[in-house]
Amino acid sequence: MDTTKKRGVFSKGLDGIERVGNKLPHPVTLFFLFAAMVVLASALGSALGWSVENAEGETIGVFNLLSSEGILYMFESAVTNFTGFAPLGTVLVTMLGIGIAERSGLISAALKALVTSVPKQLLTAALVFGGIMSSMAADAGYVVLTPLGAVLFAGLGRHPLAGLAAAFAGVSAGFSANLLVTSLDPLLGALTIEAASTYDASYAEGMNILMNYYFMIASVIVLTIVGTLVTEKIVEPRLGTYKGEGSDAEGENMKEVTPAEKKGLWMALLSIIVTSGLISLLVVPSWGPLRAGLPNDEILSAPFFQTLVPILFIFFLIPGFVYGLVTKTIRNDKDVANQMSDTMATMGMYIVLAFAAGQFVAYFNTSNLGQIFAYNAAGWLGNAGLEGMLLVLGFMFVVGVINIFIGSSSAKWAFMAPVFVPIMMELGYAPELTQVLYRIADSTTNIISPLMPYFAIVIAFAQKYDKKVGIGTLISTMIPYSIVFSIVWTIMLLIFMYTGIDLGPGANVFYSR
Repeated sequence: MDTTKKRGVFSKGLDGIERVGNKLPHPVTLFFLFAAMVVLASALGSALGWSVENAEGETIGVFNLLSSEGILYMFESAVTNFTGFAPLGTVLVTMLGIGIAERSGLISAALKALVTSVPKQLLTAALVFGGIMSSMAADAGYVVLTPLGAVLFAGLGRHPLAGLAAAFAGVSAGFSANLLVTSLDPLLGALTIEAASTYDASYAEGMNILMNYYFMIASVIVLTIVGTLVTEKIVEPRLGTYKGEGSDAEGENMKEVTPAEKKGLWMALLSIIVTSGLISLLVVPSWGPLRAGLPNDEILSAPFFQTLVPILFIFFLIPGFVYGLVTKTIRNDKDVANQMSDTMATMGMYIVLAFAAGQFVAYFNTSNLGQIFAYNAAGWLGNAGLEGMLLVLGFMFVVGVINIFIGSSSAKWAFMAPVFVPIMMELGYAPELTQVLYRIADSTTNIISPLMPYFAIVIAFAQKYDKKVGIGTLISTMIPYSIVFSIVWTIMLLIFMYTGIDLGPGANVFYSR
């Protein structure tokens, strides 16, 4: 049989992307090269006088990293660029808790219980759904669900990278969707309302931060189905059968749960319930320190949402510790310390990646190159004279391109909203629709952007199963999700647009004075 023909043009194209991408240097080397390129580009841009004017009328120029001040900055900031790299603390602190849950045997036993009790046909969907819903816990899904997806698939005898990809797609490409209100809703909504008020203040007064809520609820269901199909029909068949080291052992370990493990799981579950109750006392009552006395309509601004990392640490540490005591895998405090230490030892490659990526991200932000490019791209689209569907698609394309250079969703929207919300209102499109377009384009391109902060840790997790995994492997694996999510999400939006379904409470698609 001619397997080459059977794979088809699309699959062969992904293979080509993987080959080219994996011929690039090691990700650590690549980030250092990116940093060097930014330094050189900053010198060139400064010499040529690259600059833009922001929404406040301030001129933003290129900061020359090869100037005396720039060189001093690079030396003085080297340590803080590393320690201040956004995902570093989140990942390491969370992994300390996960390490106890993993090395005590809790995660393995829980997965065995899951595999033996849940229909295998639903596991992929459950993984994608869990990833989408994880945006309630900010970026925790990257740290918790992506490695969990790989372990779960390996335990079923399926390719672990397919499980990792399904979780990554849910967490990152489905970031804007959720059944509940997340911190992203007030963050983007406030910027949209402010931008709309510059064009029509009376209309802006009637807007609310839940302007996309109905659409995002429907998106959870649609993206879960689509993510499941992409995983099982495209990604997993392309990856083939996993023959990596330890694959047979992992599958063997998933066969049954022993009585001691069952007892440990029940006690761990009881500890989770007790811990949840105690944490709730810190959040739910008005006097709770993690609520800070905020009323219900401002609860999303509570300190609780800024303390999720230590809370996740506790939620893994306590049940892992309890499980270990019950099953005798933890006998004293030395065992706990050793298990944490062993976990940190496995994070060596990620720490090196974080150092290199931290320098690059800091240089790129300090040079102002990203802001200058993004403002120019936004200005080009605003002046292109596009109308109707061409403007809609052009806007989404520009957002996707900018997302490669600026990862923060709120940072991009802070300068794009004042430009595009009034333009779209002038053409008869509601601000609520413009925000939805932005959220779709931003989310679906997260998973194929090597500059996305958590891209490095996903590669590190993948290399546990295949040392040869590089940027090319991950991007080629995630491209099907990006393409299909973009198409299906856009079609879904068109259905909302042309059937007159509100995007959220009182949020129409079209605008008129």
